[in-house]
Amino acid sequence: MQIHRHSLPSAAPGTVRELVSFHFGTPGAGPKTYVQASLHADEIPGMLVAHYLREQFTRLDAQGDIRGEIILVTMANPIGLGQSAHGVIQGRFEHESGINFNRGYHNPVPFLKTALHGRLTDDAAHNIALIRAQARLAVGQWQTHTETDAMKKVLLGLAIDADIVLDLHCDNEAVLHLYTGTPLADAVAPLSALLGAHAVLLATESGEQPFDEACGRVWWELAGHFPMVPIPCACLSVTVELRGQLDVSHALARADADALLAFLGHAGQLAQTDGAVLAPACQATPLAGVEPIIAPHAGVLVFHATPGQNLQVGDVVADIVDPISSDVTTLRASVAGVLFARTMQRFVPRGGSVAKIAGAVAFRSGNLLGQ
Repeated sequence: MQIHRHSLPSAAPGTVRELVSFHFGTPGAGPKTYVQASLHADEIPGMLVAHYLREQFTRLDAQGDIRGEIILVTMANPIGLGQSAHGVIQGRFEHESGINFNRGYHNPVPFLKTALHGRLTDDAAHNIALIRAQARLAVGQWQTHTETDAMKKVLLGLAIDADIVLDLHCDNEAVLHLYTGTPLADAVAPLSALLGAHAVLLATESGEQPFDEACGRVWWELAGHFPMVPIPCACLSVTVELRGQLDVSHALARADADALLAFLGHAGQLAQTDGAVLAPACQATPLAGVEPIIAPHAGVLVFHATPGQNLQVGDVVADIVDPISSDVTTLRASVAGVLFARTMQRFVPRGGSVAKIAGAVAFRSGNLLGQ
């Protein structure tokens, strides 16, 4: 194992932060996997999963059982981890700009369309290697001006040429679910099965350039732009939502780490695999089919439906009780699907997010992820 420390530009005199990445295996000797945890710094489950992954990767590396290279960032957002208000970490948005830490990653595709013109061939392996080299160059040329953008550049630079990218997040209160690109639906199925995901949400463009999409979209967009040459989807880039923010336990983290290791073995990243992978527990559905349940007015939130529950159209999700008028508004599902996430708050403002249901039919457009 090698430890790399990436210094970030000082945001103010007398301060300095760094990202730490752990490197296992041998670069160029096989596939490359990149795993990062807690890009939203207040989403803690991924850090504990990464702790157990580091233990296992260290053991496997010492045994020579890693094929190629694995990079692990156990805590991907030192800026967000340092933001707190009255003892509560505020790790989703940068305080200075209000920008979500998982939005605004550099899109290398416009650069690549120009840089690759006339250089791609009928050899898919040649094309993959060339695209990865040029993608590294594109990220390296990203001109950043803030500490946060510099951090994003380091993270994207570590991941942009990987075969597998796993970005470990969580929701408020949730069951385990995944986000990935629509062209990756078949490739993500073994991961979904091993993790026991309750929902797999697909999009080719979800809005505002999140991290996983910045890595994955390169391949399907270039394949569409250069249809006469073979360009496979050579990066399985996935956001893994590890249930809810309070789902932090050794038992869950060990089980999730074991599932991720089993997937890497199945994908050929490790010398040994545990064998066959069962069928996924859920069918992938479009991100555009997710119904966001929104509070029509402020009030006390009382849930009837729980994360993981399959709902039909008209089923009750929650009540909102106005504590002054005593009016009660009942919120119901307007799509059939699994309720995969809901808010931790029990008093919601008007327009506040209440819950999300994974429907099978796309009906939304624009920014599909929200804030």
